[in-house]
Amino acid sequence: MPPKLLQTYYDPLHGEIALDGTDPTEALLIQLIDTPEFQRLRRIRQLGPASFTFHGAEASRFTHSLGVLAIARQAFDQLCSHYPQLKPHRPTVLCAALLHDLGHGPFSHTAEEIFGCRHESWTERILQESNSLSQRLTAFAADLPQQIIQTYRKTYPVPVVWQLVSSQLDCDRLDYLMRDSYFTGAASGKLDLEPLISALGYDPVSQQLVVAESGMTAVEHYLVVRYFMYAQVYNHPTNIAATWVMEQALKRASDLFRRDRLTTDSTLTAWFTVPTGHSMDQHLSLQAYLDADDGVFNYHFQQWQYHPDPVLADMSRRFVHRDLPKCLDISHLSAAQQTELVQRLHQQLNQMGLEPACYGGIKVALSRGYTQYQKGILIKTSRGLTEISQLSPLVRALTQVHRRSWLVYPASVASFLAHYPDLVPETAHPAEFLTG
Repeated sequence: MPPKLLQTYYDPLHGEIALDGTDPTEALLIQLIDTPEFQRLRRIRQLGPASFTFHGAEASRFTHSLGVLAIARQAFDQLCSHYPQLKPHRPTVLCAALLHDLGHGPFSHTAEEIFGCRHESWTERILQESNSLSQRLTAFAADLPQQIIQTYRKTYPVPVVWQLVSSQLDCDRLDYLMRDSYFTGAASGKLDLEPLISALGYDPVSQQLVVAESGMTAVEHYLVVRYFMYAQVYNHPTNIAATWVMEQALKRASDLFRRDRLTTDSTLTAWFTVPTGHSMDQHLSLQAYLDADDGVFNYHFQQWQYHPDPVLADMSRRFVHRDLPKCLDISHLSAAQQTELVQRLHQQLNQMGLEPACYGGIKVALSRGYTQYQKGILIKTSRGLTEISQLSPLVRALTQVHRRSWLVYPASVASFLAHYPDLVPETAHPAEFLTG
C-alpha cells in the first residue's frame, strides 16, 4: 500500500493536525496511529468516570495523544529552527509523544488505583511485544523502540528529548490541562499555549529544556491552572464517589469469582486470576490487557446489576445509573476523629443491614503541588539557569501537597451526621457538603 501523502486529524483545540506522508518521520506516525494498539485508545476515556460530574468529559486517550503529538511537534520544530543539531532526535521525540499513553487501562488512572497496574510499564511492554508496532519502529530505525523507552525512563542521553515528553513542563501536561478544562467547562483551567511554546528554549551546554526569563509569567499561570484543575476537577468529590463505587463493585466481583460464584468472559477472567499480592504488570498477558477497555467493563457492570449477590448487584446498579454515595470533606478532623467517625458510620450501616466496608469509609485525594521533579523548571536568566521556585514567590506557594480526606457514605444515612455536629465544619451544615 502506498504511503498517504497527507493525513489530517481535526481537533477542537489544535485545529487541523496534518501529517505529511512525504516526511519519513510523519509517515511513520501515520502508520503508528493506524495500529490496533493505538486505535484502542479511542475506547478509553481520558478522565475515567469524570463524566458523572462533568457531562462533557468524554474525550479519549486517543484524542489526547494526538494533541500531545501536535504540541511536541510545534515545540521541537521551534527549537530546531534555532538549534539544528537537535534535528536527528525528531523521530524519537514525536514517536514518544504520540505513544506515551499507549499502556492506559480501562477508565485511565482509575484502573491503576483499583488494580495496581502502571500504564508506564504496559506502554513499554506494548512497544517491546507488539509486532504491529515494533516492526514499524524498527523498520524506520533498529534502535528506535529502545530510544523511546529511554525517553520514558528519562535516560535518553539528550535531556531535552525526554523533558519535552515527561517533566514539570511537558507537552503531555500542556495538552491534558487544555483538553480537560475544555471538555469539563472549567473556566479556571484555561491555558494560553502560545506564550508558553514561544518561551521554550534549549541550553546547549547542559542539553536541557529551559524557559526564557520573559516567559516566567506564562509558566506561573500554567502552574496556577494546574493547581486549580486538581482542586476543582481531578479531585472533585463526585469523581471520588464514582471511583469508590467502581472499586467496590470490582472488589466484590473478584471475591465472588475466586469463590466460584461469578462467571466472566475471558478478558475479566484473566484480570481476576492474577495471584493475590502479585503485580498485574508481570502476570497478565499483553493480549488480555489490550482486550480490556471501558466498553468491556461497562458491559459487565450492566450484567452484574442482576447478579444474586446483593452487594455486587447494588454497586453495579449504582455505577450504571449514577446513583452515587455522598462525600463529606473531613480533612479538618484529626486522624483519631476520622477513625471515630468511620466507626460510628459502620455501626449505623450494620444496623441497616449493609456491609460497612462496602458502603462507607474514607478516600484520600492528593493535590500535588509543584516540585523540583527532574530539576524542575529552569529559567534562563542573565546569571545562568535558575530553578523557577527560587525566582517566584507564587511558585514557592504552590509547592505544598494538599491532602483531603473524604467520608464516603450512602445518602440513606445522611441524617446520621446531624447527631455529630462536633465532627462537621462549624461554618456549614452537613447538607452543604453533600455531593452527588
